[in-house]
Amino acid sequence: MSGVALAIGIALAGGLGAAVRHLVDTSLPDRVRARFPWGIMLINLTGSFALGLLVGLALDHPIASVLSVGFLGGYTTFSTASLDSVRLLAARRYGAALWNGPGMLILATALAVLGIVLTRS
Repeated sequence: MSGVALAIGIALAGGLGAAVRHLVDTSLPDRVRARFPWGIMLINLTGSFALGLLVGLALDHPIASVLSVGFLGGYTTFSTASLDSVRLLAARRYGAALWNGPGMLILATALAVLGIVLTRS
């Protein structure tokens, strides 16, 4: 796959990943999302697990770049999760902010490792 074709594939997959992220996040009722950013949490955790599986299965294949950098890069979002944590802190919801910030980081890392372990065992 040429560099240009790979870049186009990554761009298209990134757009698709962002659209799926939007659909997942907005599919939760507003009252649930208002209490805690469950959509973004779900997105980042499932994206980390999927990336771990992908890395374990096809690290050197060009499609791995399209799916990991493109789709999963567009699907997951560190910046939105960070902003959600700031909003929770501003609302003095310290436990929720701790769960959303460091908690998501720990869980997402653990799920990425689990994905790799499951595919390499």
